[in-house]
Amino acid sequence: MNRELFGVFGGIDAFERLRSSDDFDEVLAGPTLTVGIRDSDLGTPGWSAAYTGDEGCCLVWGEAYVPGDDSNAARWLLERYAADGQEALTALNGSYLAVVDAESSGDAFVATDPVRSRECFYTDDPGTRVFGTDAAAIGRTIAEPTLSRDGVLEFLHLGVILGEQTAVTELRRLPIDSRLMPASVEPFDRFVYDPQPPEAFDPVDELAERLERALRRRSGLPGRAGVLLSAGYDSRIILSRVDAIARSYTVGSLEAQEVRGARSVAAQYGTSHTAFPPDERYLRPDESKVRYSQGIKESLHIHHAGYTDDIAVDTMYHGLLCDTFFRGHFTASETVDVLDKRVPTGRLDPDPAPVETLLEKVGYSRDASRALAERTSFDADPDAFVRDALADEFAARRDRAGTVQNALTCCGIANQPSMPFHTHLSDHFVTSFLAADRDLIDWHLMTPPADRTTDTFLRACTRIDDDILRHRPPDRPHDSTLLNEVEGFVRRKTPFLSSFEPPWPDREALFERDDLDRRLLGDLEHVHRLPARYKLRLTDLRGWLECWDSQARLQPWLRPPERTVANTFG
Repeated sequence: MNRELFGVFGGIDAFERLRSSDDFDEVLAGPTLTVGIRDSDLGTPGWSAAYTGDEGCCLVWGEAYVPGDDSNAARWLLERYAADGQEALTALNGSYLAVVDAESSGDAFVATDPVRSRECFYTDDPGTRVFGTDAAAIGRTIAEPTLSRDGVLEFLHLGVILGEQTAVTELRRLPIDSRLMPASVEPFDRFVYDPQPPEAFDPVDELAERLERALRRRSGLPGRAGVLLSAGYDSRIILSRVDAIARSYTVGSLEAQEVRGARSVAAQYGTSHTAFPPDERYLRPDESKVRYSQGIKESLHIHHAGYTDDIAVDTMYHGLLCDTFFRGHFTASETVDVLDKRVPTGRLDPDPAPVETLLEKVGYSRDASRALAERTSFDADPDAFVRDALADEFAARRDRAGTVQNALTCCGIANQPSMPFHTHLSDHFVTSFLAADRDLIDWHLMTPPADRTTDTFLRACTRIDDDILRHRPPDRPHDSTLLNEVEGFVRRKTPFLSSFEPPWPDREALFERDDLDRRLLGDLEHVHRLPARYKLRLTDLRGWLECWDSQARLQPWLRPPERTVANTFG
């Protein structure tokens, strides 16, 4: 990867046994740990920072903002930690990992931000605890890695490995809102739901004010600025308030509704717009894309990866997870029957079924997973397996939320499958993650689920910019969620009416057009009839394991079973 953090709980000799200091721009050695960082933007305000002083050493990796005017977030954090302890981490804002080795207290740790927007992988296999941001690099320190059957099954059936697991038994990752110590992992309490009553907390006013502060905070990032722009709601609020953005980018054909809508939004705010056609670069899961899956989340979400060389910016903005934090993506809604289709009403389900809701939200396909099971040798009932896995993961997040609805969202945030999108962007550009702003996370935690809605978000956005909805998203012509769903259904079922187009290109058509069965899975002909998304997951996992020579261990599971049964896809 272009940017990397790698460290050990130990001295420089322990570090050098595993990696050369020459691999990094700076190496910090404290009393308890040694850590290296490679980042061409190290020291840029709002970005990665390093500091060594009498108080110890500190490294902040990623996007970070601190109170006051200190331009070095690492220096601020180390000094503040000496005075205030863990409270210092509550005030650190952004999408980051923080490494602290504090002389005064003797504490040494690696901390996630409150929502684990950046992964920290670790292993104890070399005899000393090793940690870092590149899963493959940490994996290479494991002498005899063994594949985790549960992790592999979760990846293939859900597109994400849940909790703290990875595809390798000896390789772990930090949980949401936690820190890694020399011999333990400790949770923080920065991400705990605390819904406030309406008389004390107006969700619309609070969100509008916090969005404006968060956008001002990010408006001074360096160089040429761009935004990955959709025709939807989330990225346009960034474009409306960050004047430095001069370029916008969308993946899709020029005639697609999504591209036409994004172009209109870009024109509204005086920004150039580039559409990347869905050619072979869109789906191609080569090493430059697959490595950002880290073996835990499917690379499909890195829509822009194949076009990176054509993105002419230094700083990139995006609206990832705005739907999750502000608009209730993981909350369970009541539904009504409309012509034999269950359509969400926009009201909360008073008695949600957690596992059923999560299966729907992650896009689990029972038929496709059954077909995969019939073609491979895992010998596991996929439906029972994923239900048990999600039930366990939901239970593990329950202590951070007092209600089922909040626990569902917490579970979704802790296992957000689209995070490789941000991981890839932030490895190539200084990348702003609006939804990870501390003020906005607090808004999410204090706002009752019934008020974390698209309506609340749009009312807040229109207070910031009353013309923000001049161009509506093509699939959402109405204010009402129910009306949008009904119109979409009627269009699909009525001859001579054009349907709303999905925002992303057709994977099945592209897979066939580019002959990816033969090129990616030529040795696994028995899986060629599976949906494209499942075949891409197989390719992701094999490609990531190949980065550190572990692919052979997966092959026995991918062989067809001795007895082939009737299957769903022929």
